Amino acid sequence: MELTVYLAGQIHDNWREELEKKAKAKNLPLIFVAPQTNHDRSDNIGEEILGKQPSNLYKDDAASDINNFRTQVLMQKADIVIALFGEKYKQWNTAMDATTAITLNKPTIIIRPESLIHPLKELSNKANVTVETVEQALDVIGYIFE
Repeated sequence: MELTVYLAGQIHDNWREELEKKAKAKNLPLIFVAPQTNHDRSDNIGEEILGKQPSNLYKDDAASDINNFRTQVLMQKADIVIALFGEKYKQWNTAMDATTAITLNKPTIIIRPESLIHPLKELSNKANVTVETVEQALDVIGYIFE
């Protein structure tokens, strides 16, 4: 059995590649999908498809429509959602994706550092599992295959 895992979270570092390497080292049969991780592509996709927009408001609106469409399709096909919250970047998209996953009744794992226990308490309460590290999240998934 192979599972598809949607990796929600900030796109400014390589946490997804590290998670994928660790999953492979554990021989977990997982396929990974994610939001668009090329920041410029994500920001400009509306104009690339729909043409020049009259202002930044419309540019952002067009891009968000297409990015949300992509996320919806990939998340609906996912078996599991992992939402990683870190301390360095704003986490609005991560919170939105985690909330969407929970609303879709997707099995959801939240990864967050100890310092974010309080601000994420309600979201953590709604997720299936909350952990502090990528390794713990992979161990939770690995338990499925025992």
